[in-house]
Amino acid sequence: MAQKRNSTVTSKSAKLLMARIAARKAKIGIIGLGYVGLPLACLFAEKGFAVTGFDVDAGKTDKLNAGRSYIRHIPGRRIAPLVNAGKLVASADFRRLKAMDCIIICVPTPLSKQREPDLSFVADTAIEIARHLKTGQLVVLESSTYPGTTDEVVRPALEAGKLRSRRDFFLAYSPEREDPGNETYGTAAIPKVVGGDGEAARDLALALYDSVVVKTVPATSPATAEAVKLTENIFRSVNIALVNELKVIFDAMGIDVWEVIDAAKTKPFGFMPFYPGPGLGGHCIPIDPFYLTWKAREFGIATRFIELAGEINTAMPRYVIDRLVTALSERAGKALKGARILIIGLAYKKNVDDMRESPALTLIDLLEAQGAKVDYHDPIIAAIKPSREHPHLAGRRSVKLSAANLKRADAVLIVTDHDAIDFKEIGRNAKLIIDTRNKMARAGWRGRNVIKA
Repeated sequence: MAQKRNSTVTSKSAKLLMARIAARKAKIGIIGLGYVGLPLACLFAEKGFAVTGFDVDAGKTDKLNAGRSYIRHIPGRRIAPLVNAGKLVASADFRRLKAMDCIIICVPTPLSKQREPDLSFVADTAIEIARHLKTGQLVVLESSTYPGTTDEVVRPALEAGKLRSRRDFFLAYSPEREDPGNETYGTAAIPKVVGGDGEAARDLALALYDSVVVKTVPATSPATAEAVKLTENIFRSVNIALVNELKVIFDAMGIDVWEVIDAAKTKPFGFMPFYPGPGLGGHCIPIDPFYLTWKAREFGIATRFIELAGEINTAMPRYVIDRLVTALSERAGKALKGARILIIGLAYKKNVDDMRESPALTLIDLLEAQGAKVDYHDPIIAAIKPSREHPHLAGRRSVKLSAANLKRADAVLIVTDHDAIDFKEIGRNAKLIIDTRNKMARAGWRGRNVIKA
């Protein structure tokens, strides 16, 4: 799998590490065992490396050491053999970082309420690594962030002692590209972009990822690699905003935007299909663009295009509510206040148990603020987990998708189109369906009780 490259590794410590990576004897430490870190830890272990996963959540480490999973698309049957073979172990003891050859940082990078980068997890992790850093280690940041983070935040923290990047240890950035639930492109099948603090760090990081993924792509610096990640997600954010705006326009004209997109995508060039929805979710697309807008202010540059896309996408939940209010009034003669609303799907995308930044949470808040009585059904998320933006919703549980619950609701709002949901059952029993995913049509249901939103 490894690609042949002309290596710039010349120092003794770098040569030793390169040899350990090539022989798969390098010990890998992965900090942060969430949707990015856990699949990466499994992949390195499957490729023959000894992996220690670090996390402050003892619940996660205990489950992993017992061979169990807490992420739906990474089953225990994948984890247990790795644990039993001694290739994967989880720990909350960060003193064990000293025994690692390569340390990969996969911690969250959320936004503050003011839409400013919150790098506290990255900064705290770098400080913790610095306490145990030793000569010859490779440290790689994977967390999504603005260009300059590796050089301006991570490197100074690691160099707080006597050790120096390029001379004593090696530092690189390689953006995560995970797509939870994607059965075609798992971690191993997605090329990795790598930028190093110096050529030796770059080549060591390339060699490390060449050992486990289909292809690596060298970048000239960590900042360039950081910019790659933001560019990928800004591209998606802007295009989703475009189709969301088209949805509103075409709806006013009596045109089905879903039919327009399906027809447009038959063109073999010059068009790529993106689809509208009730708002953006997940850790990347709703957040990453604002990392660049924040950094651009440092250079006196206004990111009008990116911020406009953000405004359109964040306005979608309110548009959905407006469609729901109108439909309730016209179809049932009811006001939203006091109405029973059943939300279908809490996850931010289909077939995953990830509710980070899910528009469903915003919709619940908006509906209840206007006096509606809201329940939700999600076959994958049994209860709402604590979140920074919606802590008051934590603990609410999914209701059963039954004929009685569907008939009791004044309106059913489809937010997430999990494959495990029987949408024809919804069609048969719901009085009114507000469909934000075009799922009823794709399920073959054409009833008059469906309103696209």
